[in-house]
Amino acid sequence: MAEFRATYRLQLTPSFGFAAARELVPYLRDLGISHLYLSPSFQAREGSTHGYDVIDPGKLSDALGGIAEFKLLAADTAGAGMGIVLDVVPNHMATDEHNRFWADSKLREQFFDVDPVTGRHRRFFDVDELASVRQEDPEVFAATMGFVLSLVRDGLVDGLRVDHPDGLADPAAYLEGLRAGGAQRVWVEKILDPGEHLRDWAVSGTGGYEFLNDVAGLFIDPAGEQAMTELWARVSGDGRDFEQLAHQAKLEQVTGSFRPELERLARVLAPGSDAEAAAAPLGGLDELAHALASLPIYRTYIDPATAAYEAADRDAIERSEMRIAVAQRLLLEIDAPHEFVTRFQQTTPAIMAKGVEDTSFYRYCRLLALCDVGGDPSRFGVEVEHFHAGNQERAERFPENLLTTMTHDAKRSADIRARIGALASLPQETERQWQRFAELTEPLRSDGAPDDVERYFLFQTLLGAWPIETDRLQSYMEKALREAKRNSSWVEQNEEWEAAVSKFCARVTEAQWFEREFGDFLDEVTTLGRRSALGQLALKLTAPGIPDIYQGDELEYRALVDPDNRRPVDWSSRQSLLADLHNGGAVESSTFKLNLITRLLRLRAERPEAFAGAYEPLDAGASACAFVRGAEVLTIVQLPRGQSDGVATLLEGPGGRWSDVLTGAERSFAASEPVAELVSEQGFAVYERI
Repeated sequence: MAEFRATYRLQLTPSFGFAAARELVPYLRDLGISHLYLSPSFQAREGSTHGYDVIDPGKLSDALGGIAEFKLLAADTAGAGMGIVLDVVPNHMATDEHNRFWADSKLREQFFDVDPVTGRHRRFFDVDELASVRQEDPEVFAATMGFVLSLVRDGLVDGLRVDHPDGLADPAAYLEGLRAGGAQRVWVEKILDPGEHLRDWAVSGTGGYEFLNDVAGLFIDPAGEQAMTELWARVSGDGRDFEQLAHQAKLEQVTGSFRPELERLARVLAPGSDAEAAAAPLGGLDELAHALASLPIYRTYIDPATAAYEAADRDAIERSEMRIAVAQRLLLEIDAPHEFVTRFQQTTPAIMAKGVEDTSFYRYCRLLALCDVGGDPSRFGVEVEHFHAGNQERAERFPENLLTTMTHDAKRSADIRARIGALASLPQETERQWQRFAELTEPLRSDGAPDDVERYFLFQTLLGAWPIETDRLQSYMEKALREAKRNSSWVEQNEEWEAAVSKFCARVTEAQWFEREFGDFLDEVTTLGRRSALGQLALKLTAPGIPDIYQGDELEYRALVDPDNRRPVDWSSRQSLLADLHNGGAVESSTFKLNLITRLLRLRAERPEAFAGAYEPLDAGASACAFVRGAEVLTIVQLPRGQSDGVATLLEGPGGRWSDVLTGAERSFAASEPVAELVSEQGFAVYERI
């Protein structure tokens, strides 16, 4: 097994399969990557572009090249001293006639969670075509996980990333099953609420969303909060805080798209009764809906068979302020069917995901950089102490936790997020430029479309993503409108409104209008955003954990939510630029990221003991983040802090002689050093002990 140093996410498609991935192995090796991290690769529904609609978990995808091409890819990666991490999808499979487990009525009943009353099935979120799998059945586990575990045992795969474990009846038992089957390195797509801690599961850690949001929040200037909040209130005419808005959106999902799940959950309490009557002991169906919508985290992990739970479970239930009749049954203080507890816990993650990430994040536009998977938009920035605490916990509990700033599910790429986050440092100018944008675009609206919330959403998006092609922006705004469910939705599409917004997008992008009118402000945001993005990248590459890089993100990468982030990558330009750097070519603004990645990944290869060693935070005040890894590597990053007292100062410089990893300059540190004299023009520096 190759030593884990950094993963690189590849989005496989029928036009970019195992053979195409093989061609990138030399490039990724030279970049410093240790493991290819492949999107789901099992036999999926015909024409699948993402692989999550699996129809045969016992076979690698023919469209990607099948087992023969996969073995060639595995051989090439091993020959390069690398390995493979595979994305697996245990929670659901496609409801397809070519799926033998679905097509056979007896197997369907065993393998899938089918409602005995209605014949409906528990879905993946609200997608009817994806049915949830009963992994709690040992025969189901063996049939669906046996093949991927054989790939691990045969040495073809070094690790697994598990999609949506929270949908499973018993995630902990499932993960123990993977470990017993030979999978020693497993990462879970677990979304943690700020302050929530990953349970002591048989895993190497999460996919890294908590790091994504913490490191992004570190670069949000808290001095801008009041002004940005007041601006949002004026734009939206809505004085509610995010928690209130999110609860409403979650409740809409429970009583709308998830009503079948709500009614089925109620009927568990009194089989044979209708849902409303069955829910009467809880205070009625509305109270059960409120309970499902009010949980502040994705789910609890109460074991109904043993009545065992952790303090965090009780805390989440108490914080939800759900009706006590529901809470007592969940905590088994009042006798309740075990299925009620299990099914409640399987349902809340879907409601959180659809109500918050896929609705509220498109409605609440105070600062879109805060609206990403696993994020809490009510948290305006992250203090240095909080960031250090997260790193220390990972170093102690999950030292191989993945560290990401961009995934296939992210709402925006790291570069876009960094640019939009920079608006917090420019609140007054942001308001002036927004007012100007609103005035200039007023004649471009049609019968009120887009409204001010949508225009403000678009304004931030343009600042983050510019330059962007008109058709990309139009497609993105169509999805954003439907996700927000304010003036259009996936279920009830308002074609006239969508057409008006699409026309508006064309008008603000045609003939480079946006750049002509807002170029100076765009330049300022771009400069600050690039500085922020590089600082975040330096932290990702040196903090405790394993850096994960999304395909194409080694250069400046402005991608919006899926499917925009699945666009083909220009590999040839990246290969050429990397070769030029390795041959002594000059580092330019276009290759800052590429150079930083390859140099710091080389450092991780040269000094593995440092990155396996202790994490030691250094005191540099509120305006900088500094730490030492294993007494050998020092990272210092300036932070945007408009109201911090005085000049950022490193108050406890480490002793000895050090060399700047990027420039080679040598120095020692006095007891107290101004941070500005220790970092590059881009606002960060990494030193190694001589």
